[in-house]
Amino acid sequence: MATEIRVPALGESVTEATVGKWFKQAGDAIAADEPLVELETDKVTLEVPAPAAGVLSEILVKAGDTVAVGALLGAITPGDGKAAAPAAKAPEPMPEPKPAPVAPLTPSPAVAEAPKPAAEPIALEREPVPREEFGAHDDMPPSPAARKLLAERGIGVAGLHGSGRRGQLLKQDVLGAASAPVADAGAQGSGLGAAGAASALLARAPEQKAPPAPRSPIAPEDVVREERVRMTRLRQTIAKRLKEAQDTAAMLTTFNDVDMSAVMALRREYRDAFLKKHGAKLGLMGFFVKACVQALKDTPAVNAEIDGTDIVYKNYYHIGVAVGTDRGLVVPVLRDADRMSVAEIEAAIADFGTRARQGKLGLNEMQGGTFTISNGGIYGSLLSTPILNAPQSGILGMHRIEERAVVRDGQIVARPMMYLALSYDHRLVDGKEAVTFLVHVKEAIEDPKRLVLDL
Repeated sequence: MATEIRVPALGESVTEATVGKWFKQAGDAIAADEPLVELETDKVTLEVPAPAAGVLSEILVKAGDTVAVGALLGAITPGDGKAAAPAAKAPEPMPEPKPAPVAPLTPSPAVAEAPKPAAEPIALEREPVPREEFGAHDDMPPSPAARKLLAERGIGVAGLHGSGRRGQLLKQDVLGAASAPVADAGAQGSGLGAAGAASALLARAPEQKAPPAPRSPIAPEDVVREERVRMTRLRQTIAKRLKEAQDTAAMLTTFNDVDMSAVMALRREYRDAFLKKHGAKLGLMGFFVKACVQALKDTPAVNAEIDGTDIVYKNYYHIGVAVGTDRGLVVPVLRDADRMSVAEIEAAIADFGTRARQGKLGLNEMQGGTFTISNGGIYGSLLSTPILNAPQSGILGMHRIEERAVVRDGQIVARPMMYLALSYDHRLVDGKEAVTFLVHVKEAIEDPKRLVLDL
């Protein structure tokens, strides 16, 4: 009996996925729990394992298809896969004989002139509104666009004056009334003044999104040298979320630089002993995570978020760490980072990086972050303005370390310096708080003893 291969549960709020690629072909022998197919969701890429051992007898979806949770992907039959795939197929039924094509008949004059049956009436989305309902004093009924707005919201035209021909009410008359002064109670008619009715209409009307701009014309000789590739679900989600963050938050970035001499000396001194005891390399991220947690405690607004008209202050510290993969950027979360040691942080980040590149991160590992750290320095970035990871209110950007001339005790000396950038939501975080946060991070990195002493 065949065993079905179905789309597993994909996590909270995820209902469908895109088929990435099949690791096996029809007729291949497979072992239980062996990866069969890769699925891409809005947030992660996951592999679907074989529910049983046998032969992959059927593949029902191909790469690029969209499938819902529980959809049938293929089937597995018992066996060892030695038999050829065509031999396992049932004989195809004989095709039924097709009738000979019949030439179209030319209707006789009597038939051609026969009266056609009356067409069925087309169902309207809503009943037509009698003209009398728009006011008998108007010479012209409202325009179709204005009528649609009024009818959809159930708003009367009392107090609205048309600017069209013979006083016809136009769409812009309804929209423009929002800026007009509210009429008194005696002139409101149905209970809403002109401005009030229009304001209620605008408040409830769905936001109209501008259509995407058409692509610029391409020279014919360049068209053949282009390659068009469909965006993965993860890439589409990244693009959507980053654009939403820019459109929603009042995003601003403040900068500072930090002398990395003390941290780098500490790493050189204890690198081997740290690796031997903890089995993880002593990197920079452990210091920066601890420094950010301490700074977040001192500036709670950077760890908060806006929810409607409320500010939600979070007394826990889940630090997201941006990890780049060939599929796109993912941000796994160090939960309760304030309770983790530097060794635990370094080990967790190394594990995140490995599993992110393998596409094995779970959805629960990338949710619930309160603050994010992005290290563009590993790619050589000197300076950047990171984009918020909504709905968070802050993100720290790290950059490459390079020797620069600085003044110390009246002397010009070379020091390993790094630029830091904090992007924050100015709706919630004031400039004073943002600068204070960044200065506290700088002080902790330049004097790591402050982290031990909780200063």
